[in-house]
Amino acid sequence: MLKNSLMIGLMFHALISMGQPGYQPTEGNLKAREEFQDSKFGLFIHWGIYSVLGDGEWVMNNKKLTIDQYKKIAPAFNPLKFDPAQWVQMAKDAGMKYITITAKHHDGFAMYDSKLTEWNVVDATPYQKDIIGMLAEECQKQGIKLFLYYSQLDWRHPDYYPRGRTGHASGRPEEGDFDKYIDFMNGQLKELLTNYGPIGGIWFDGWWDLKEKVDWRLSETYSLIHQLQPSSLVGSNHHRKPKPGEDFQMFEKDLPGQNKSGFSSGSEIGQLPLETCETMNRSWGFRVTDNDFKTSKDLIHYLVKAAGSNANFLLNVGPMSTGEIQPEFQDTLKIIGKWLEANGETIYGTRGGPYGTRGWGVSTQKGDKVYLHVLNPIEDELFLPKMDRKITSAKAFQSKRKLKHVNTDLGTIIQLPEKKDKIDYIVEVTYQK
Repeated sequence: MLKNSLMIGLMFHALISMGQPGYQPTEGNLKAREEFQDSKFGLFIHWGIYSVLGDGEWVMNNKKLTIDQYKKIAPAFNPLKFDPAQWVQMAKDAGMKYITITAKHHDGFAMYDSKLTEWNVVDATPYQKDIIGMLAEECQKQGIKLFLYYSQLDWRHPDYYPRGRTGHASGRPEEGDFDKYIDFMNGQLKELLTNYGPIGGIWFDGWWDLKEKVDWRLSETYSLIHQLQPSSLVGSNHHRKPKPGEDFQMFEKDLPGQNKSGFSSGSEIGQLPLETCETMNRSWGFRVTDNDFKTSKDLIHYLVKAAGSNANFLLNVGPMSTGEIQPEFQDTLKIIGKWLEANGETIYGTRGGPYGTRGWGVSTQKGDKVYLHVLNPIEDELFLPKMDRKITSAKAFQSKRKLKHVNTDLGTIIQLPEKKDKIDYIVEVTYQK
């Protein structure tokens, strides 16, 4: 009897951990995946009523605020300086090709006009405007794709039960019907995918809070998304190998194959398009005390390394409650944009090159060209292991100056000049056809 119960339990957990079995992406979805891979650089936006407190998006959990305490900040959220046209133009000027914004974070607050709850920006704040709607309209106007972050975890909803790893101080009763919560979640996803035009994809987060303890009904959720918008891409920040029905795989604060953040221990790299996300300081949501800003050089290097790892780079900003984006973020984005203006050919539309991460840097590839991104010019020459085809030419990408190279039985040696670009010295290599 015990053996049978164990087998049933294992089968149950195997089933609920699956996504959308038998999923066959449409031609439009496959095209969207390719366009996603080509885009390489996107803007992540963590914004919600938590920005009023200026202590990050986890403030409700971290400060052990109850639902009644937390709801008092909603009347203080009135972002009169929010300018969606300026936000989208800022992203485009930075060389970004898509935007991913929090439609609902872990606090359960909807940044759009949800008809399924009054806990939303239109009904609960003096602003009374649909932020997702305004941004979606501007993205369509300016020709940039919009992705929506949606938290499967909810610290406020009474039917998010059993409790997971977080949100224990919210004051919810220790009971609930998880199926009702999934119905609510799917209802909100239906709103987002039917009321705001074409959506590039849904960026899920929060599955890790309960993991396999419950039936998430992922097959139903993923099927709903693909039925409503077949070209919309599904991804989940669950830190696991992709599940059936997902269209891209993301890595939080790590390049694919790394685990410096501690989030990627179970993230086996799958066969889907890849994306890595990172912050510009240390925080996702606005934190007034966080002045630990990464340099533009650091972020350009991360972008280049992501491209060399065959991944997109989703770079985050946390707007203030006024609707403004910190000038430090804007200044850095302008610098990255100027760099991409000059060097974007070696990033956009590329895939990871034939030479993996090395001491000197990474490589990207587009067609018959390989770009060697020398981020750490340790020596005045590069050694490249032997490939099936010989290198016929090597030149500095920016100056087009020819570089001496020698093909040997072991590989190719390329001579570098004494003076090299301090951020990224790019060598363009072509091979024998």
